[in-house]
Amino acid sequence: MSHDSPRIAVLLPCYNEAAAIAAVVRDFKTALPNAAIYVFDNNSTDNTVEVARQAGARVFSEKHQGKGYVVRRMFADIEADVYVLADGDGTYHAPASAPMVEQLLKDHLDMVVGVRQSRPEDQTYRLGHAFGNRLFTRIVSVLFGNDFTDILSGYRVMSRRFVKSFPANTRGFEIETQLTIHALELVLPCAEYDTPYAARPEGSVSKLNTYRDGAKILLAITVLFKETRPLAFFGLLALLCACVSVGLGVPVVIEYLHTGLVPRFPTAILASGVGLMALIFVIAGITLDTVSRNHRELKRLFYVSHAASGVRR
Repeated sequence: MSHDSPRIAVLLPCYNEAAAIAAVVRDFKTALPNAAIYVFDNNSTDNTVEVARQAGARVFSEKHQGKGYVVRRMFADIEADVYVLADGDGTYHAPASAPMVEQLLKDHLDMVVGVRQSRPEDQTYRLGHAFGNRLFTRIVSVLFGNDFTDILSGYRVMSRRFVKSFPANTRGFEIETQLTIHALELVLPCAEYDTPYAARPEGSVSKLNTYRDGAKILLAITVLFKETRPLAFFGLLALLCACVSVGLGVPVVIEYLHTGLVPRFPTAILASGVGLMALIFVIAGITLDTVSRNHRELKRLFYVSHAASGVRR
């Protein structure tokens, strides 16, 4: 791969986006004239496929429902040096893709995230979505040392080494969170780029459910924290159990010291059991931390097997 002529692929997951997809394809063709535009349809019931083909996109189909499945298929099937991931709903600013690609190549980065900037009067962000984004960004920052300000953005430019080392294993809108945590886990060079965020065109409807998908994203963060930071995860559970055990057991011990009797046997047994659970959690955390380190090293080895962005190998 060379900086002068990288193969660029624009990846557009779609589900019932006939109202917007033609304009999105045209805008990306204008912004990145040398890029190949791929639309991956996810069981649309409207004429998204026909409209995308007429606009000049290469159209593929993914039958498993969910954005995570679509992104997994995209990353597996498409070969390129630079990948531009956006949505087919017309909310992302296609002209921003050119400077984002340039920044990725010039600085030898693995991911540039398009940070969505919308005017309050446009009401492109629902209140629950804006609050959820800030909340999840803060949670990821605490758990993983996050350097990002918009972890749920679906507008990303990524290197080949990032895409091919990404272990996609989520099904829905949690995929953006997993992309972010993958970069943080391997300490990959990344950056952000402010980009306008527009309202959907008339006839295009959001598929994101604020509470249902928010719960899925929170669960995904918890699972990824357990898998990538098992010692911290089980250490917190061990600390919680230890506090409960001490809280239950101290009164029993004090009473025994004063009277020589243990009249509350159920409480004493419960305190001992919870204390044993704390020890088990510590052992589990230490054991799984070793496994997690090995998995991280394997991902790192697979990552470095590909050339860096903008570097000829």
